Amino acid sequence: MRRSWSPVSSRIRFRSPLRGPWLTSVFGAVLLACLPLVVLTGLLDYVAYGPGRGIPGDVGPLRLPAFDWPTRPSWLFRLTQGLHVGLGLVLVPVVLAKLWSVIPKLFAWPPVSSPAQLLERASVLLLVGSVLFEIVTGVLNIQYDYAFGFSFYTAHYLGAWVFIAAFTAHVALKAPTMVRALRSRSLRRELSTPLAATAPEQDDGSGLVPANPDRPTLSRRGLLATVGGGSLLVGSLTAGQTLGGPLRDLALLLPRGRQPGPGPNGFPINRTATAAGITTAATGPDWRLAVRGTGDDQVLSRTDLLALPQHSARLPIACVEGWSTVQDWSGVRLRDLAALSGVAAPGGVVANSLEEGPFARAVLTAGQVLDPDSLLALKVNGVDLSLDHGFPARIIVPALPGVRCTKWVGSLDFQEA
Repeated sequence: MRRSWSPVSSRIRFRSPLRGPWLTSVFGAVLLACLPLVVLTGLLDYVAYGPGRGIPGDVGPLRLPAFDWPTRPSWLFRLTQGLHVGLGLVLVPVVLAKLWSVIPKLFAWPPVSSPAQLLERASVLLLVGSVLFEIVTGVLNIQYDYAFGFSFYTAHYLGAWVFIAAFTAHVALKAPTMVRALRSRSLRRELSTPLAATAPEQDDGSGLVPANPDRPTLSRRGLLATVGGGSLLVGSLTAGQTLGGPLRDLALLLPRGRQPGPGPNGFPINRTATAAGITTAATGPDWRLAVRGTGDDQVLSRTDLLALPQHSARLPIACVEGWSTVQDWSGVRLRDLAALSGVAAPGGVVANSLEEGPFARAVLTAGQVLDPDSLLALKVNGVDLSLDHGFPARIIVPALPGVRCTKWVGSLDFQEA
């Protein structure tokens, strides 16, 4: 005989003696300390994209104020993007544990009993929905899997603002409860309590403590260790993407971060020449770079560029997917090319690629053009760029997101300040 659903029978499903306001507050405190850093670094990364990229797209009044992204320290974007992606992944086990700890609240009956509870449940719905959306789209982006069929940059950015609003409201509503719950038990005592002595928390009417708990099969310290171990495991499998060195071989969760091949050009590639529609015919001996400014237009072959004063710099390149690498680049300073075009005091430059589409141009500011290490790179690690890495010439600027270090450059348009 089929049993009918009832609020009572639904609550019987959640009988873990570990659930309670203290455990939920421990997970909440970790997220409260770390998630603002993930949000802040994410917003800074959007600022770093700067003008001319259409990133994050049409977001109306939510667009952040524009300002010149600095070129120093050269590892700035590597730090912000690495923290955003790396810390975001490390927190996934904590987010899932927090959701597990509060799942009985989803089946509370009646669902709404007051205007205050309605506001709380609405904020929770938006909070849970937005954080899961950010995690799923972020992980898919890391894997270059755009199964969702919409612009990752725009959707992830809008989802972040939904999360910020819901997170702020949730903290304002639940912070006093969290503080009381954390004070109700000693973390040190819980970490020394074995399984045999593990008992349910005192029921405070929150709906988290089961009325008829099962016998514990795991202590609270065991659960905290499991969640912490999960975060440590995720961190060890992803940190190599940003830190490089021997840790890069451990970056098993991010297969695109593996070295694409041996030799001086054997470092990560975000977008291959084949994917960009670039052929050897377009980049062969007939390739020419158009340099335009206030003087006569210059049309330079690669031989002409190699005959100009060359500059070398060891610079990182970092991408939105979280990987980064440091290489030795050499080529012509952008400020020297600006002077060649007749622009003595450049206010910026538009670098146009042979590629078509959203990645076909980058707009650089005056500070980015004038930095002594900003290059139209011709070589990397002492050899010619490979076609996948932007041969015959690409942009390399300190602290600039990899997506704006335009490859396969066809023209440079300098503007006066």
